[in-house]
Parts: sequence; C-alpha cells; structure tokens
Amino acid sequence: MWGTVALIPPAAFFYLLEFYTHNPFAEVRPWAQLFNIVLFELLAGIFLCITGRLRTAYRIEGTAALVFGLANAYVVRFRTNPLVPWDILSWRTAVSVSGNYDFTPDTRMIVVTILFLALIIGLQPVKFKIGRPGFFKRCLPGVVLGAVLVMFAGTLQQENFQNEHRLYNKLFTPVFMTQVDGIPVTFVMNLAYMSIEKPQKYSVGEAKEFLKKYEKPQETEESIDTILEEEEKDTSDDTSQSGADTGMPNIIVVMNELFSDLSVLGDFETNEDYMPFIHSLEQGEKNTVTGMLNVSVCGGNTANTEFEFLTGNTMAFLPQGSIPYQQYILGASDSLATLLKGYGYETRAFHPGEKTSWQRNIAYPRLGFDSFKCGDDMDVPQTDEHGYVSDQSDFEQIIWELEHKEEGKPLFLFNVTIQNHGAYTVEDYPAEVTVEDAPGAYPKTEQYLTLANKTDEAFRQLVEYFEQQTEPTIIVMFGDHQPSVEQEFLDMAYGVPEDGMTMEQYMDKFKVPFVIWANYPLTGEKPGITSLNFLAQYVLRDAGIQTSAFGSYLWNLTKTIPAMTFAGYFDSEGNAYSHLETTEMTDLIRQYQTVQYNELFGGTDRQSSLFAAPVS
Repeated sequence: MWGTVALIPPAAFFYLLEFYTHNPFAEVRPWAQLFNIVLFELLAGIFLCITGRLRTAYRIEGTAALVFGLANAYVVRFRTNPLVPWDILSWRTAVSVSGNYDFTPDTRMIVVTILFLALIIGLQPVKFKIGRPGFFKRCLPGVVLGAVLVMFAGTLQQENFQNEHRLYNKLFTPVFMTQVDGIPVTFVMNLAYMSIEKPQKYSVGEAKEFLKKYEKPQETEESIDTILEEEEKDTSDDTSQSGADTGMPNIIVVMNELFSDLSVLGDFETNEDYMPFIHSLEQGEKNTVTGMLNVSVCGGNTANTEFEFLTGNTMAFLPQGSIPYQQYILGASDSLATLLKGYGYETRAFHPGEKTSWQRNIAYPRLGFDSFKCGDDMDVPQTDEHGYVSDQSDFEQIIWELEHKEEGKPLFLFNVTIQNHGAYTVEDYPAEVTVEDAPGAYPKTEQYLTLANKTDEAFRQLVEYFEQQTEPTIIVMFGDHQPSVEQEFLDMAYGVPEDGMTMEQYMDKFKVPFVIWANYPLTGEKPGITSLNFLAQYVLRDAGIQTSAFGSYLWNLTKTIPAMTFAGYFDSEGNAYSHLETTEMTDLIRQYQTVQYNELFGGTDRQSSLFAAPVS
C-alpha cells in the first residue's frame, strides 16, 4: 500500500509540468503518459539513492519540474517553440535579450505554480529514509536505476518503438510533439539528435565525386568591370584605390531581425502600407532583385538563418533546435567570408546587440571575419527603437564602415540588426500601423508592423545614400524569420486552421522577403523561389564573383530544388514537399546531405579545396 502511494508524487509532478502549457489528460496519448511517468519514477529513485531521503528526493524532482515547466511555458510564449536540449547551450543569449520581454505570469502559470509549491511543501509527512550505514549499499541500486534510465531513454529514441506505441516523431512540429508525447519524453527523444549520424551510404569518395565536376570555373555572369564599361561609368581617379579596380563591388549584407512581410500569410488590410519602399522595389525597380525567401526557423533561433546564408548548408540535415554556431562550428570553417577573403576582401561583421549572443564572438572569427563589432563598439550615435538600437543607427554604422574601410580593398560587411526583436508588448510604444476593421484587436501585430515600417524607411535612406556613391556596391537585405504575434491574427490571415493547411500553406510560415540592390545594373534572372542556403550564390552572381566548387554545386542544385529548409522543400514547379516524402528528388537530397556532412564533419577526409575560393 505504502509503495503504491509513494509512486503518486512523481506522477503528479509530470502532470503539473504539462499543465503549464496544455491539458495532458486531454492531449497526451496514453502510452506517452505512461512513459513520462516512468521517467519521473526512475529519476525519483535515483535522487533517493543519492540523498537517502524520499522527501528530499521528491522535493528535488518537484523543484526541477517546476522550474523546467515554467521556463518552457515562457519559451513557448516568446518563441512559439518549446525548450529543446540545445537551448541549454544558448542561455547567455536568452538572458541578454530577456529584459525586453513581458514575464508577467498568466492565470494558468500562477495556478500551476501554486499547486506545485503546495505539493512540494505538503511532502513534509514523508519520513522514509535510508540510513547512513546504507550509503554504499544504495550506490549499487542508484547505478542500476541510472542504467535502466539510460536504456529506457535509448528505447524511446528508437523509431520502431515510437511507431509501435504511437509516439509522434515529426520534428518539424515541435509544439504538437510536446502536446501528444509529453514534454519530458519529447526532450528525451530530441537528445538523440545531439550527435550527427553519417548519411545513409555515406562515403568520402561519393562526396568528392559530386563536387569534383564543379572544380573548374563555371560559366558566370558578366564581371563588374564589363558591366561598368557597358554603362560607360567613370572608374578613374576617385575609384583608383577602390574595389572598382579589381572588378569587385563592396558587398553589404543585412540580416534584419524579424523582417517579414506578413501578407504572405493571407489577406489583411492596414491603415497604411507598412513597407512602401520595399513594395516599390518589388514592382521591378532597376538594379534590384526581390523575392520571397524560405528559411528554416519560425519565431526564434536567428543564428541558424545566418548560418545557412554564410555557409550554404541547410538545417534540413541537422537536428531540430540545434545551433550550429555553438555545436558544429568548432574551428576554422569555410563560408562566404572566407571565399571573399580569398579574393582580397576585407571581411567585417557588425551586430548592435551583445557580442556573445549565439556565441557570435567565437563563431565569426572561425567563419573568416577579420573583425566583429557589437553595440558597445559603435562609432555613430545610438538611438533606440522599441528598447533596442534602431535600424536607423544600425544603417548609419554601415555607412561609417564603408567610409572607413581599408583603401585598396573591397569590403564585405555582414550586419545583423536588432530593432525588431520581440516581444511586441512594450508599454507606451504607439502603434502607427493598425489592422483595418479591427484596430487595437491585435496589439502585438500592430506593434510589429510599426517597427517594420520604420525599418522600411531606414532602408530607403540607406539605398539613397549609396545611389550617390561612385564605388560599386551591392546591398542585400533579408529577414531571419517571421515574428511571434497573436495566434488569432494568424488564424484570421490564414483563413484556415493550422491542422487543415496544405504543405504549401504550411511553408508560408517560413517565408520572408529579400532584396538585392546595387548602384550598378543587375542583369541576372530573378529567382522564382529560393532559400537561405542558396541566396549567397545569387549575390555572388550579381557581384560577378566566381564561387567555389561547392557553390557551383549548389547553383546547379537550384535548377531542380530551388528551395530547401528544415520544414520542407520545393521543386522547380513550386510544389512543396515534406522531408518525410519519397520523391524523384530524394536521391539529389541524399547527395546534398553527403556533401554537407563532408563539409561539416568530414574531419581529415574533408575535401577542403572544393569548399574554398578558387583563388585561395
């Protein structure tokens, strides 16, 4: 009887943890409920063996469950996705931006926390303990329980076991996964992806074979020199010490925090155009390439977007929630920065936030950047918008960098903005852009659209400045992912519930706009659809710069698979597919995975020369 009662607190901790975000009795599947309870019972047993006191063991477990459940609830609120194992590695980044989020607990949080505390305190009568003389005797049971826990966790990670017991293992819908599998079981299942397995039938020779055919220079667009000559631009005197001499333009890349055009989600009206300048460029302005860009994240994990752009790798082959900057960029790595350095570019990175966010201060040097500035290093006066450094100030710093670059060298500047960072609940921040027919009904959305409008104006001024410059310069701007706004607004815009979406509609959640603008003619064809891992190849084309063998491989791949993200991929006809489907493109995807594995994890077998600049 007593033994049965002793099983109750761990099970109660599990259910309370789940109640922070959803009703486990209604949503978590029966087998999953049992497996979650088993995890809690095993942990309680291990804590008992360590402490010798059952009450202490319960309180440790209960406190840990309370903290984890509450943290997960806030992460879901701010990012829409739950906690995953890799979030532990990025806690410093979370702390650095936490000041602008509203941590006011809702009613559910308060009630569940009170119940948690009541249960933990109510354990006072539990007196069972293992005496001191039995310390060493309980070590063996503790080790046994630990081994059982590890084996059970491994079993949960087996696909056959998951299918047999209806555990949902589709990583591209992490919130739903936690709802039906339970948060602890989902977390354990995700642990399987902490290490990267070799692709099926992987071989170094195959990776080399795929890339070798692109080792020799491929046909490229006209060089900048040719373009400028055709336009009869004067490249003497004032540009004699600039990048114009080398036929290579300055390249400015702006990854704008949460810059998105929400109209991609569906129809809605606003009191004014929230990005009139960007929309004007999309109408076919000269010297401009625009379009929609598919990204691998939604609501968070900014660093993964810049990783895809800079490296040409895709998150499709990496674990959901993983952060390559922190997990996989462990030494010198090829990137767009290293390629441009091979052509004589000076490479700089700039982010007006914390230098240590996403470990950029460590990752950027490894990716080939000569220098990295953060908010504390800015050379221009700072103005704030929404609690962060404004895009206006950010873009003024870009101008400063170009005006103070090393003479005789073209500049590659990679900039990550911060103005539009969530959350969109800042008090006393007036919403200048409102949703028609429902002003004030979606305050988060309206605050976000107001910020997007200010970004649009700042970008217009940046472009106007470089229109007046004679030194050839190309500017690229894109968003990292869509914002987290009211689900009610999203439902209204979609016009269809999330569980009724087609794959194409689901992929719309991962689309952001991009702009490639230059102060010289751009003659390349506009991509119908693309993704972050391919975008750099379009930039190099428009800059007239020869890419690497890997880049040529990616360029060729876009003819068949023009866009690929963690969420899915598109064919050349614009049809969307899940990675779980087998299609005529499956072999091409496996080849890409093989090449990427060699690039990231090839070790001494890595085909280094095929990922580097042809001149390096």
